[in-house]
Amino acid sequence: MSFFSKKPTVEQQIKKNDRELRKTERDLGRDREKLEREEKKLELEIKKAAKQGNKQAATVLAKQLINMRKQRTKSYSVGSKIHSIGTQQKVMHSNMKMGTAMATTTKTMQQMNKVMDPVKTAKTMQDFTKESMKMEMSEEMINDTLDDILGESGDEEESDAIVSQVLDEIGIDMSGKLADAPIHRGKVGEASGSNAEADIERQLAALKDL
Repeated sequence: MSFFSKKPTVEQQIKKNDRELRKTERDLGRDREKLEREEKKLELEIKKAAKQGNKQAATVLAKQLINMRKQRTKSYSVGSKIHSIGTQQKVMHSNMKMGTAMATTTKTMQQMNKVMDPVKTAKTMQDFTKESMKMEMSEEMINDTLDDILGESGDEEESDAIVSQVLDEIGIDMSGKLADAPIHRGKVGEASGSNAEADIERQLAALKDL
């Protein structure tokens, strides 16, 4: 049957060892208690023999008492070693757990390194930056082209040239008029437009009188 029995795990074996060590410590404790009771009996017998003047009996009993005390001291020493073994076993078990945790962590890191290729990730970031710069450049070029198309049609400049030519023909210097005109803080197209029109009308009236 032992051939087919399942091998205990580390946890199970440690628990079994711990139970056996505790049992051994309890047995040693009971033995020490018996020795202490026997020591007390021998002490009483030694006192009794001494009172009776039986030196030989007192000497024999004293030797027995010494042996019992030595045995009790050995029992304490063995119990201390057993307790130390139990503590060492717990430390080893803790180290095994830490080793298992480190092995699991190492395996996880290896799997992550396989999934996350740093070279591929870096290339992806570089490609993203490159394409983003291309998009920004394309957008800027399109905006510049639209500005050129809409802003350089020539309509505004041509209109300004015609107005200047007409004013020159009728002898009105708008640049001087506008430079000497007071600054108006109202809405655009209200008082400023009226003043300009009034100036033009006055100049035209002056030309008619010539």
